[in-house]
Amino acid sequence: QVQLVESGGGLVQAGGSLRLSCAASGRTFSSYAMGWFRQTPGKEREFVAAISVSGGITYYTDSVKGRFTISRDNAKNTVYLQMNSLKLEDTAVYYCAAKTGSPIAARSVLYNYWGQGAQVTVSS
Repeated sequence: QVQLVESGGGLVQAGGSLRLSCAASGRTFSSYAMGWFRQTPGKEREFVAAISVSGGITYYTDSVKGRFTISRDNAKNTVYLQMNSLKLEDTAVYYCAAKTGSPIAARSVLYNYWGQGAQVTVSS
């Protein structure tokens, strides 16, 4: 029903920046709250950031506050994650996700649709 495709991942040196994009199919993008999660081998999927339907409310996990910024452009059916001052521990596969309804959430189980993931590798 809704397909999400991440792009913009890659290799970056510590202290550098990357911007991830997530393009959504369908005509109902503006009705979904959106989130970014990340996962490394052997670990649970971790919440990173979320944004409300209109983009007016955002929420971040403590470890990325001040460094990452989530945004969305509903006209383009796209959500972004700007990642600055990247650290080695930010290395992970990053997933975008869509949640039906306006409330933002940090729990992955509350999201209905997921992208395929984008690898972000931070080198020393």
